Amino acid sequence: MTAPAPRAGAGPADDDRPVGVIGGVGPLATAYFLQRVVERTQAERDQEHVDMVVLNHATIPDRTEFVLGRSTADPGPVLARDARRLEQFGVRFIVMPCNTAHYFTQQVLDAISTPFVSIIDVTVDAARRRVPGLARVGLLATEGTVASKVYDDAFAAHGVDVIVPGADDQALVNRVIYDQVKAGRPADPDLLRAVAATLVDQGASVVVLGCTELSVAAVDHGLLAVEPFLDSMDELVKSTISTAGHQVR
Repeated sequence: MTAPAPRAGAGPADDDRPVGVIGGVGPLATAYFLQRVVERTQAERDQEHVDMVVLNHATIPDRTEFVLGRSTADPGPVLARDARRLEQFGVRFIVMPCNTAHYFTQQVLDAISTPFVSIIDVTVDAARRRVPGLARVGLLATEGTVASKVYDDAFAAHGVDVIVPGADDQALVNRVIYDQVKAGRPADPDLLRAVAATLVDQGASVVVLGCTELSVAAVDHGLLAVEPFLDSMDELVKSTISTAGHQVR
């Protein structure tokens, strides 16, 4: 699922193909992802940044609504088609800055031969690096991501348990995602801190921000470097930069 790491000494001159980004899921999160790639790339001039082709496809059917069975509009074929369009453009590898959309990863992989860097895989790897012997993580995400168990399955492969908020706390997470960030309103980081504290009390050594709308809130409110949070978008940003042969700032 994850693209191979760049060879030692690899850089932009070794492969000038751009990175393909399946975006628009959601639009603001995609914009923040692009901004963070620019900010985190070690560069002194324009020509030292990562080349990217972005398909900002905001009208892709709602991922959570489909996963939860509340919609019959399947995002999978749309995401697969977008991946093929990027592949036909000639991209070097593809990323998708949306956690819930990774429920449809196999459909994307079946449609392309271009490498795909998974936000789920790079986040799991980062959590395990942060806490050697990691046993339990908390997950803040959409109801769709929680129900899809993409993180549960990925962490379970390494013997790590995932705990998620109860119904009332999930409603608070939903408020940040849908009523605040997706609606273009200011996010309330205190809601995320409160829910995260509950997961820590239940034994979580790390709390994954497993929704890129929560990543927007993390950037805006300085949560990226605050324990116990581990931000999935930040991990995908760093992996995108390094896999493209650039240095992370």
